[in-house]
Amino acid sequence: MMNQQVKGLDREQTLIGLRQDKLYDVVIVGAGATGLGLAVDAASRGLSTVIVDSQDFGAGTSSRSTKLIHGGIRYMRNPKEWGLVRQAMAERTVLMRNAPELVKPLPFVVPCYSALQMAMYTTGVASYCSMGAGGPLAGMKVRDRIDTLAALPGIRRQGLKGSVQYFDAQFDDARMAVALLHTALKYGALALNYAPVMRLVQDDRGIQAVVVKDKETSEELTIRGKVFFNCTGPWTDTIRRLADPCCDDLVRISRGSHIVVDGSFMPSGSAMVIPKTPDGRILFCIPSNGMLQIGTTDIEQGQAPFDPEATSDEIDFMIETANRYLQRPIERKDVKATYTGLRPLFNFKGLGRRSGTAGSSRDFAVVSEFGNLISVAGGKWTSYRLMAQEAMKQALKLRLIESTKGGSLTASLPLLVDTTHNPTQLEQEAVKAASVQDVVDRVCEYARYAVRVSGARTAQDVLFRRLRIGQMSEARAAELMPYVEEVVRQTRA
Repeated sequence: MMNQQVKGLDREQTLIGLRQDKLYDVVIVGAGATGLGLAVDAASRGLSTVIVDSQDFGAGTSSRSTKLIHGGIRYMRNPKEWGLVRQAMAERTVLMRNAPELVKPLPFVVPCYSALQMAMYTTGVASYCSMGAGGPLAGMKVRDRIDTLAALPGIRRQGLKGSVQYFDAQFDDARMAVALLHTALKYGALALNYAPVMRLVQDDRGIQAVVVKDKETSEELTIRGKVFFNCTGPWTDTIRRLADPCCDDLVRISRGSHIVVDGSFMPSGSAMVIPKTPDGRILFCIPSNGMLQIGTTDIEQGQAPFDPEATSDEIDFMIETANRYLQRPIERKDVKATYTGLRPLFNFKGLGRRSGTAGSSRDFAVVSEFGNLISVAGGKWTSYRLMAQEAMKQALKLRLIESTKGGSLTASLPLLVDTTHNPTQLEQEAVKAASVQDVVDRVCEYARYAVRVSGARTAQDVLFRRLRIGQMSEARAAELMPYVEEVVRQTRA
């Protein structure tokens, strides 16, 4: 039985609703973290709300992250960004309270191979922890060599002096997106995936409507609204240029890739932080569902494809960097899966066009243009709720929507997490099974459910987002693909 708290997404009923000539308070383009967060904020205020996306919910950057809710320890290098860290720390506390099923504390251990590193990282981590608000993630711990080897079995022993430990939070990004979707639906929002915006209807007062095309039927739907929010991440400027083909860039795009190997390389309940890489970033080695996730890279990207891929050089870079800290070296054949996300970085005028993005901030901006189009540029998962709240404040300030009694509810609004199935256990069993036949029936059963309840429309939606099999084992996902494709086709019919 379906969890009674969760309202399933009925695509046909959604289309019927959108065919009505209704003026909506809020129309959101982009159903990733920011857009779905905005849908929750707006709908929970009692505003009539529509959200559309050209792909699946969370299919872009929002399902391809490092899967951390964190302050951003790498920003401690720059005192100008400490305010951003404090802000993210506060949001981390909110998300752990509002979605405890999805956001979990995780210890992070920084191994040290010299006395200087011990002193330097102890100071840095202490400063980072001081910016938090206490609770289960408070405090740090300095470990000696023996304790470090116990905390991080599998790391390189030679020269190890000790380590410094702190806490951040780990989460499932794609399931968080689905939880936001279900929460928005509960409060009356309409949501439609696979419906790209084809054009804008404008006059001298601003944007009157967006015209979207249902990819499944080729039907065009005109959705009228009072205010339009552009929450398309790396594709922010694509939407803006429907209003003005000559507008300047609001975002720069950075590619961040990850590799996934078997958890036996570091069988730990703690994550390892590699504090300095050749490109100036931090690299994380994070235990996840019996696997070890390693990432991320930071490479400027000119275009924004829907399905970016890690390059051979990126894969080699992550392997080589991790191997400096692992006792058993990873080889190319050990990589079970790769995945890549595109970071939308707000293009601050003062930054200009630098040669790289590794030092760029993950801050965000809310930009009002063309009368009633509000673009939310930049940001990261940890600050999605705050970005949505600030965007709504801007719409109210400009009187694009009427003031709502009580304002935003999201700081204390629990998210609806569907607990009907245990997808984490299923995906672990699917990846570890000796044969695909051992799990195909259960995966197909879950696929039927995902189509009926959470808007899955393709086998990729099931295997890469509702389940994370594709990000854990590309080979097993390929084996399951034809079975799931058939089940999805039958369920949609």
